[in-house]
Amino acid sequence: MTHTNLLIANETLSAWINEIRELCQPSGIYVCNGSDEEYRELCDQMVSSGMMIRLNPELRPNSFLCRSDPTDVARLEHRTFICCEREEDAGPTNNWADPSKMRAELKELFRGAMRGRTLYVIPFSMGQPGSAYAMYGVQLTDSPYVVANMKLMAHIGEPVLPYLDQAQVVRCLHSVGKPLQPGETDSTWPCNADKKYIVNFQDDHSIVSFGSGYGGNALLGKKCLALRTASTIARTEGWLAEHMLILGVESPNGDTTYVAGAFPSACGKTNFAMLVPPEGFDGWKVKTVGDDIAWIRPGDDGRLWAVNPEIGFFGVAPGTNAKTNPNMMAAVKSDTIFTNCALTADGDIWWEGLTDVAPNNLIDWQGNPWTSDSGRLAAHPNARFTVTAANCPSMDPARDDGQAVPISAFIFGGRLSHTFPLVYEARNWEEGVYWAATLGSEATAAAENQAAIRNDPFAMLPFCGYNMGDYFTHWLSLAGRLSETPGIFRVNWFRKDEVGRFVWPGFSQNMRVLRWIVGRVKNEAGGRETPLGVMPSYSDIDWNGLPFSEEKFAVLGRIDGEKLSRELVSHQAYLSTFQPRLPERLLQIGDILQRSAQTSELVD
Repeated sequence: MTHTNLLIANETLSAWINEIRELCQPSGIYVCNGSDEEYRELCDQMVSSGMMIRLNPELRPNSFLCRSDPTDVARLEHRTFICCEREEDAGPTNNWADPSKMRAELKELFRGAMRGRTLYVIPFSMGQPGSAYAMYGVQLTDSPYVVANMKLMAHIGEPVLPYLDQAQVVRCLHSVGKPLQPGETDSTWPCNADKKYIVNFQDDHSIVSFGSGYGGNALLGKKCLALRTASTIARTEGWLAEHMLILGVESPNGDTTYVAGAFPSACGKTNFAMLVPPEGFDGWKVKTVGDDIAWIRPGDDGRLWAVNPEIGFFGVAPGTNAKTNPNMMAAVKSDTIFTNCALTADGDIWWEGLTDVAPNNLIDWQGNPWTSDSGRLAAHPNARFTVTAANCPSMDPARDDGQAVPISAFIFGGRLSHTFPLVYEARNWEEGVYWAATLGSEATAAAENQAAIRNDPFAMLPFCGYNMGDYFTHWLSLAGRLSETPGIFRVNWFRKDEVGRFVWPGFSQNMRVLRWIVGRVKNEAGGRETPLGVMPSYSDIDWNGLPFSEEKFAVLGRIDGEKLSRELVSHQAYLSTFQPRLPERLLQIGDILQRSAQTSELVD
């Protein structure tokens, strides 16, 4: 790398950087300036070392493929820890560790951990630098892969430096945990197979990660800072840091309504954030603000306002294609880092679901020859792409000015083959919080019987940095600070009929549900009262361009009273696991809904 003369003026930060340099003993130190030239040099360096493969520039310009170690392919929830003074403050859904003991253990792991490597200093901002919504950090890492991905995901380098002396700065320390001995040949994906830690210290908001070079384990501005740390700060300061998409729905008359949505994994969150309206919706647009993280604050006007603190996408590749997400396919045509995808004979990438038929003579994600009869996947199920949001055609121009957008509705959705209808609106804020707190998805697809439900409250289960019982209380209390609470909706694209077929076509057709939601918050759409809340009648949905019978729509809205009653009982049992921090109001709402389900004439 070319020498950099950038300096960290903040004396406290500089002292910390020197302390880490002495502890980790790197062969050199480099302060990242965030320039395009620096990014190109880093990528060239990784191509030379074998960590990156340059893809065919005619097919995929300025793009690269990385292959991780087979032991380092995903987030490691069982190795992720919340460190705070009292275990009960971390809550039953987090792994807790004593801060002083964890610091002592990590200090020994980091001693000499960067020998033979460069220590990269990455000043970064989540959110537009200088904006009221920004949070600042400095990540120290010995991974050039991390630097390159952070360049695509966050504001880094020189533009951030002026703010490091003016605001709280989160200290983020990362190492792949694989020091090099003199003369030792490096791995193309160094990591520590035996020791991995991802740790949020909530006493001083510092973040430490050791042993993994992958994704949310190593890009510490993302899940660690923007969710686990930010959610803790948000609770204290009275706002929300959420695992949510943000999108705007623009009508033909140019009016835009913004919504935020939370979906557990494998429920189509990114596809929904970049939805292309179907045939019959001429003049309508969906504008993407973000697909993964939303910071949401009460405004002076009594409404909620949201920003996406990221500037890029770290998305799951398998299943992404021209039908499911044409906007993302356009985004990754160039300037993209692919990880654990398959390599084609002509130097492009491939993954399951990209095309109906796999190309011949692929090289799989572990570098081995692959054909369709190999009996294994060509790409890893968690294969990823990292790309700047500027590449995506559906991005909302409003996001570039660093200003927030007003949120009119929250949408929560899971993958559920039975019981829950296509869409319903909670009757009030408290019931909406209940439905979000009891959000879940089937752990496996079920054709006949309801599969086991994987609970994921607010789709935040792995990312809430404190006791989730307190998190529910925080959401309930927020209504008292607002003059106008957004509508709260539950959706379910995955309802199945009696023979196990999906009833709803999904993908772009979800626009029809989205339009009804927008109509509801603008008092322009009808609905009918049910034990769950307000549901659309057949005539409330715009069917222009889609032949869809009233009988099929009835299947999507059918409520089986016995199944619903069992589901509500399971909610009470799950919510009770958050005692004694659980707000009693949620159990009371569950009782009210149970009585409604048992006495209503609208259930089967």
